Amino acid sequence: MKLGAYTACLHDRSLDETLKILSELGLTSAEINAGGFIPAPHLPIDDILASAGAREDYLGRFTQAGIELTGLNVNGNPLNPDPAVGPQHAADLHRAIEVAAALGVKRVVTMSGLPGGEPGGKTANWVVNPWDSQYLDIIDYQWQQVAIPFWKDINARAAAADVKVCIEMHPHNIVFNPPTLQRLVEQTNATHVGAEMDPSHLFWQGMDPVACVQYLGDLVFHAAAKDTRINPDNAKVYGVLDDRFARTPADANPLNLGGANTLNQWPRNPSWEFVAVGRGHGVEDFWVPFLQALHAVDPDIAVNIEHEDQAFDQVEGLRLAAENLLSAAAKAGV
Repeated sequence: MKLGAYTACLHDRSLDETLKILSELGLTSAEINAGGFIPAPHLPIDDILASAGAREDYLGRFTQAGIELTGLNVNGNPLNPDPAVGPQHAADLHRAIEVAAALGVKRVVTMSGLPGGEPGGKTANWVVNPWDSQYLDIIDYQWQQVAIPFWKDINARAAAADVKVCIEMHPHNIVFNPPTLQRLVEQTNATHVGAEMDPSHLFWQGMDPVACVQYLGDLVFHAAAKDTRINPDNAKVYGVLDDRFARTPADANPLNLGGANTLNQWPRNPSWEFVAVGRGHGVEDFWVPFLQALHAVDPDIAVNIEHEDQAFDQVEGLRLAAENLLSAAAKAGV
């Protein structure tokens, strides 16, 4: 098992400084951003595609730091009907597969995407609870006319490149839980599309990530180490579908997510929030059996920390997460 970090949280550091930080934390794996919602500050894409020498030099920097490049991350919405977003994110995914093949990296992490609700729709439409037949009409359109053709093509590209595409099961996407991941694989006859097992989004939806790993089995290709804390007093009132997000003011430099879209501000006193490994679920109670379940599927799987705990800065959050992840791995015997 390879334990590391997704480097997006260190976007303001150079690649060499980022790898040095991971090495000092005792980590041996890195996942690098390749486009989608955020740019690729640690990946010189054009140079890598143009030159074998550039590829050799790039990978040599990882080797020198004692870090293995285990994945490229291109999370975004490649099915977004907004012409300023969807086509660009889809192109980023296509290119990430090409870059991964050039570098000999076997995993590309992304999201399944979310289309509009009907032909000509202009905004992505996530149906949460399809109790009315019109909502099933939306889902049928999204899957049959948009998602399945797109993902058949992605699987073909990935197979040709000998790369596995790993879908983060994320709300506001057509794939947000194990059954929808399995459905996508089955309906596209995919051989090179599976899951990136990120427990954080499963926790707040009420799922057991260990059971999810066991349910998907060898469809689990890759994993993230990110925790979620449920705040029960707030959840009693707001529920987990808490919509109290606020627009980020323009003078606060909101993160652009493509086109005119920006990242909103988290609710105050939220029902749930992302936290560092061990701050939502205990090392022995959850993280040990989670790593054991992943190891049973693939002893060589990469598990990369994704730091989004707002209580800590970049390095402090990574350090806490790394300490707890490494402790869990030692106790799990993996």
